[in-house]
Amino acid sequence: MTEILEKEKGLLNIEKRMIEDNEPKNKLSAIDVSSYYGDFQALKNITMDIRTNHITALIGPSGCGKSTFLRIFNRMNDYIDGFRVEGKILYDNKNLYTGNLAVEQLRKDIGMVFQKPNPFPKTVFENVAFGLRIQGIKDKTFIEERVVSSLKQAVLWDEVKDNLHKSALSLSGGQQQRVCLARTMAVEPSVILMDEPTSALDPISTAKIEELLKELKKNYTIVIVTHNMQQAGRISDYTSFFYMGELIEYGKTHNIFTKPKEIRTENYITGRFG
Repeated sequence: MTEILEKEKGLLNIEKRMIEDNEPKNKLSAIDVSSYYGDFQALKNITMDIRTNHITALIGPSGCGKSTFLRIFNRMNDYIDGFRVEGKILYDNKNLYTGNLAVEQLRKDIGMVFQKPNPFPKTVFENVAFGLRIQGIKDKTFIEERVVSSLKQAVLWDEVKDNLHKSALSLSGGQQQRVCLARTMAVEPSVILMDEPTSALDPISTAKIEELLKELKKNYTIVIVTHNMQQAGRISDYTSFFYMGELIEYGKTHNIFTKPKEIRTENYITGRFG
C-alpha cells in the first residue's frame, strides 16, 4: 500500500512539473516591495510576477499606487526627491536596484509610453531615430531601416511615409502616440510599460492602439496602467487590482472579471466604488 501511494505521489509531482513548465515565464518580478515618498508609504509589500510575452493590466482607483508600481520597473521614480523603495525588483532574475546597475541600459531594455503623447519638436523620422542617435549609432542605413521597421510595427508607416520630414507635432493625437511607441520600439526593448496610453485619445485611435498591443505581445512583454475596465478586459491576459497601495488581487483577466476572489475587486469592477 505504501509503495502504491509513493508511486502516485511521484506521478502527481511529475504532472505538477509538466503544468508548471507550460506556464509562461516571468519577465519581471516584485518581491515584498514597498515604496515611500518621504514619510508617505505609496506601496505596501507588493509581490507579483509579470509574465513574458503577455499583457498585464494594472487597475484601481486614482492614487492607489498603479503608476508608482509601473515606474519602479525602469526606475523613473528615481527623479523624485525623497522616493525610496524596499524589497526586490527583478528583470530576468536580476535585481534592478543594485548599485552597479546601468540605468541607461535598463531604460533601453524596458521602454515606457506615457499618458499623453509626448513627441519631440522634431520630424517624424527624427523622433523615431532619437534613441538610436543617443546610443551613438551613426550608420545612416541602419537608422533608416530601424525607423521604417518601427513605424511599420506601430502600424503607422502607411499614414506617415510621405511626411517623414514633417513635424511629429502636426500629426493627430493617435498618430503621435504611435510615433512615441515606434520611438520606444526602435531601440529594441523587451518590455514596454504604458501609463494610461489611450486616456487622451478618441475611440477610433484607442481601438487602433489596442489592436496594435495585442499584436505586439508576440515580441514584447507589456504592462499597462488603465482606468478603463473594458480596455483591461479586452486586451490583457493578466490583471492586478490595486487599492490604497496594496495589491488586492492578481490573476488571469478572465478570472478577475468573472469570478474575483476578493469582494473589493468585485465592487471596483462592477462600479460600486472607485
